Amino acid sequence: MAVSLRNRPETVPVGLLLSAVGGFLDAYTYVGHGEVFANAQTGNVVLLGVGLVRGDVGGALRHLPPLLAFLVGLGAAESLARVPRRPPTPRPLRRPTRVVLAVEALVLALCAAVPLPDVVVTVAVAFVVALQVSTFKSVGDVPYNATVTTGNLRSLVAEIARWAGDRAPDAGRRAGVLGGIVLSFAAGAAVGAALTVTTGRYAAVVAAAAVVVVLVAIVVETRRRDRAQPDATAQ
Repeated sequence: MAVSLRNRPETVPVGLLLSAVGGFLDAYTYVGHGEVFANAQTGNVVLLGVGLVRGDVGGALRHLPPLLAFLVGLGAAESLARVPRRPPTPRPLRRPTRVVLAVEALVLALCAAVPLPDVVVTVAVAFVVALQVSTFKSVGDVPYNATVTTGNLRSLVAEIARWAGDRAPDAGRRAGVLGGIVLSFAAGAAVGAALTVTTGRYAAVVAAAAVVVVLVAIVVETRRRDRAQPDATAQ
């Protein structure tokens, strides 16, 4: 049976902020660290293949480490999801969402603080992005992906079609959420590119701060829910 790191949907503001972080990080690694994607592994696979065909083996192989790191991150997320959320598991590990966000914020802060080789940065970012994509999967009743936008675009068009063709009462709202997520991703990419050009590695501080904001919001929301429902599942 499939297990999940997080059983609760996100609020719209959290979903928008996570999507902006996703776009930001792809621009950050592409613009500032060797034209390699952190999130868009489809792009890395395509550029790997194109580079090999063109005989640019060195350029092609730049895209392999983040791809492998992404796979390792997905595996780590699956393992974390299977950790029992009760004693004797250490208390921090019973809150896997907080672990994921704390690790992501720490890694991004280190990327900003320490001058690291491009390959180290892209591997580190790809790993934490994989943790993020395995954790956050829905905004309310709307499934989404905070780190790539292709699936969100498909879902957006499907909801618009439902609204226009079937007059489904919830389709307009769902389309609005998905449209906001797509725009947030694009805005994050634009800001990430601009800040990376002007500030270099220090741009990662902005993404780290955004992740901390998400972490604080989730902690506050979890405590509110726990007061209202003491037996609620830990997040």
